[in-house]
Amino acid sequence: MNNPTADNTVAANLCEKLFGAPNTVGAGTRSHLLRVALRLLANGEPISPAHLAATAGVCKTELENATASTDIEYDDQGRIVGWGLTAVPTPHRFTVNGKQLYTWCAPDTLIFPTVIGHAADIESPCPTTRTIIRLTVDPDAGITALDPSTAVVSIVDPGDIDTHAVRASLCDPQRFFATADAARDWQSRHPGMRVLPVAEAYTSIIRPFAEAMLVDNGPRGCC
Repeated sequence: MNNPTADNTVAANLCEKLFGAPNTVGAGTRSHLLRVALRLLANGEPISPAHLAATAGVCKTELENATASTDIEYDDQGRIVGWGLTAVPTPHRFTVNGKQLYTWCAPDTLIFPTVIGHAADIESPCPTTRTIIRLTVDPDAGITALDPSTAVVSIVDPGDIDTHAVRASLCDPQRFFATADAARDWQSRHPGMRVLPVAEAYTSIIRPFAEAMLVDNGPRGCC
């Protein structure tokens, strides 16, 4: 049985690793910008950095500082097309409001509905069995229609995250699996990785992390 306190610590450590320790310079801006970017990207259209800055209420310098060490995807016009939620195909299909998008990792599919405030239908293949894991994630109802019901999700140890290569160190290893047995070899290649039933991971780690992203500690006005 997993320790709820330990799981909550994982969520807190993930937040600190990705956005910085609470009350440190720039921590609130990074979280705030990602939250705004996700909501804009959920509309299915690229967003210009200027539009993101204006919508988030930050200046150019704050935007550049907050996004300097990320894996943000841009189109040939310099517009953002992916930051966790992306128009660029990945294994993780994320359908929201009839728009086909993708996410960088399996846990993203569980996090983003809460952040953007809309339900999403998810499809993602088990890398071992190739079984397609399907589920719906709703900000209020949580996880429904999970198939297969035995599906699990892998969660990286926050201590293994390289903040200069978030996608490679955090996103790429985090996948859905049809069963816990199907995840064993994958887990053995990533020491410290947790493999949890999808609903359990959502309740104990993912939802607390998503709710932490909703805390409005971002800038109050442009510099």
